[in-house]
Amino acid sequence: MSSMVATRSEIPESDKWDLSHLFTDAGKWQEDFAWLQRTYPRFQEWKGKVGESAQTLAAVLEFEKSLEQKTERVYHYASLQLAEDSTNNEYLARIGQVQNLLTKIGEAAAFVVPEILAIDDEKFARFIADPALKDWRIKLHKIRRMKPHVLSEPEERLLALGSVALSGYDDTFSQLTDVDMKFGVLMDETGRERPLTQSSFSSFLVKRDPELRKRAFHQFYTEFHDHEYTLAASLAYSVKADVFHARARHYSSALEAALFPDDVPIAVYDGLIQSVRANLKPLFRYFDLRQRVLGLDELHHYDTYVPLVSEIETRFTFDDAVEMVLAALAPLGKEYVDVLAEGLRSKRWCDRYENKGKRSGAFSSGSYGAPPYILMNYKEDVFADVYTLAHEAGHSMHSWFSQNSQLFQDYEYPIFLAEVASTFNEELLTHHLLQTSTDTKMRAYIINRQIDDLRGTLFRQTMFAEFEKLIHAVEESGDALTLAAFKSEYHKLLETYFAENFMLDPELDLECLRIPHFYHAFYVYKYATGISAAVTLSQRVLSGEPGNVDAYLNFLRSGGSRFPLETLRTAGVDMATPAPIESTLRLFERRLAELEELLL
Repeated sequence: MSSMVATRSEIPESDKWDLSHLFTDAGKWQEDFAWLQRTYPRFQEWKGKVGESAQTLAAVLEFEKSLEQKTERVYHYASLQLAEDSTNNEYLARIGQVQNLLTKIGEAAAFVVPEILAIDDEKFARFIADPALKDWRIKLHKIRRMKPHVLSEPEERLLALGSVALSGYDDTFSQLTDVDMKFGVLMDETGRERPLTQSSFSSFLVKRDPELRKRAFHQFYTEFHDHEYTLAASLAYSVKADVFHARARHYSSALEAALFPDDVPIAVYDGLIQSVRANLKPLFRYFDLRQRVLGLDELHHYDTYVPLVSEIETRFTFDDAVEMVLAALAPLGKEYVDVLAEGLRSKRWCDRYENKGKRSGAFSSGSYGAPPYILMNYKEDVFADVYTLAHEAGHSMHSWFSQNSQLFQDYEYPIFLAEVASTFNEELLTHHLLQTSTDTKMRAYIINRQIDDLRGTLFRQTMFAEFEKLIHAVEESGDALTLAAFKSEYHKLLETYFAENFMLDPELDLECLRIPHFYHAFYVYKYATGISAAVTLSQRVLSGEPGNVDAYLNFLRSGGSRFPLETLRTAGVDMATPAPIESTLRLFERRLAELEELLL
């Protein structure tokens, strides 16, 4: 395969997604767009009347839904086209048009939720019992839950006006780290100069040469050191903004404000941290194994990413990858496998290969009543891409089951649940590969991969979650969030989460300033809870006990019809207890024992 990247027109149609399931052509898209432009001003008919009767409330909700279904589809088509080729001016113009229209529709509909919240409780109870609103009970319950945290109209207007100014820290962080900061070049293992960037940094850390990893680490952090005060100021303002919003909306803390929309108790967040902290010994044992296998005198952070099993030579075509994924997911039954097989093959849900201008990475993206499309940049010699396909297929099948079982207003599942379905598929793929692979090197590679996934998702993200909680508590107590405060809090966590015989380079304290998620706090814990729920559910499905597969498929079908903890509890996982986290930590320990046996 040549190193030249193909243009979009050079890729065979059979390897591209088929967007005609959304719109047969751009003309049809334009018709729907024009309909939206004509229709949305009708919102005015309901202004001041939303709470008049159950019938009026149902009418405005149904009108809003008719707009939302069309805007979702119009946006979906435009965003997928832009993902195919971000240099196409027609696509850029289309997405711009949609974004402008969405803003106008948002403004026109701004009165609906406040008017729903203004209905008094007694009257609202009568409305909810009315058959006219039977399809809207879940949605209305979610809206009404927010009542204690929604302010008067003038106050809400001020918060809306200030929202862009109050989130400036995010732009500062992005511009500084993506544009202004320059990390120089590095000589790679072949003697060629390669630019060191935010994205190439991780590829240097997996190199076999320990000196190259060390140089990359120190050179990278030198640039962060040069901008540490600016970054610390940005992070401090991000925390201040969270605390301001929480106080303005009458939450007891920024953490409570972040967890409330998903109805997740703070005890779940704290329980995650406690369970992981109590089970760090196997992690330290893994660091010890790393040091021995890599033959290092001392272990540094930059030595923790290089695979213990040097890259295995594999070559799987896209069709091979589809076969492997479908075989791994066979325990989920005929419907799941048949729908996915058809989607990946004849229905062309997946855009398979890289082309010029195409968005990098991978994603799954669906809209109601349309296929849950998958973007890939599949490479035959990158084994991890088989996992990526399984992962994105998990998201897509979650969307498919949810759409086919729920009304439009209840189908969208929260992020808390999204990561469960995708990680679940990776767990089934790992199980299948270990069942079918006889090659020792391949087995060691797969086990090492799973261990590193668990380390990165459960241990590392929990440490991040603890840091977010600590720095918000500092701000809430009235203490100052200075560069020294950030580094000191982070250093204490590094000492806890890394073994005693681990060399903590002073630069590592600066890591707390470079993690983008810290500027959008209280999100990372969902990775840790998500992988724990996925591991538990996959073990239940693989146990073969009657009812467990149906329970999992019903989890996929439930979409956003219940809050996340209740949805998982119904599927057989209680995240309010330490059990799922502890069972995932035990899996880590079991896999580590297998890896020690294979490598020592």
